[in-house]
Amino acid sequence: MHEAILFAVILENLQFRYILLQLFKTNENLSDVMLTRNEALNLVKNNVSKRNVLFHMLAVEAIMRGAAKYLGENEEQWALIGLLHDIDYEKTEATPERHSLLTEEILKGLVPEVLIKAIKAHNFRHTGVMPETRMEKALIASDAISGLLVACALVMPSKKLADVKVETVAKKFKDKDFARGAERERILVCEEIGIPREKFFEIALNGLKTIASEIGL
Repeated sequence: MHEAILFAVILENLQFRYILLQLFKTNENLSDVMLTRNEALNLVKNNVSKRNVLFHMLAVEAIMRGAAKYLGENEEQWALIGLLHDIDYEKTEATPERHSLLTEEILKGLVPEVLIKAIKAHNFRHTGVMPETRMEKALIASDAISGLLVACALVMPSKKLADVKVETVAKKFKDKDFARGAERERILVCEEIGIPREKFFEIALNGLKTIASEIGL
């Protein structure tokens, strides 16, 4: 009887220690250094001078936020990675093999390693860092669709996103001669993370419409 009680006490103690350990690990992850949105934007502006590049980064930020919300992921983290993903673009435009590697140097110690890995994965053709997680794959799809959506807006008589419909995006997506830089296979990565193609068009378009005035559309 006494042995049974002693075993139960020991087991309860071990379970309690395990719970504490898991909480510690969770808190450790949450306490990873993370830039605020304002700090990240200031860092971007210190490294990016071209307006079109800045607008693209803001666009991907908005799309990533929408994708995170749809999937029930961390919206702030996903948005931040969208905002920062091309921070080294102007400095590596002539050397694409260094794109995102310089970003790693810029962001080291400022954001969690998982964000840096995701940014490197969006240039996997040169970095060799293959996209594996939902966040990494979402960045690839968001990066690609942003160009398609901007192109859709620019062919509207008003040149405004407000006049772009999901049906417009779907039609232009099928036209391979339209916005060739918006690689369709990268956009379709959305389906690998559980977002149907046309739903992703909707999420991305709605995301851009919320910041239309900020990006001149």
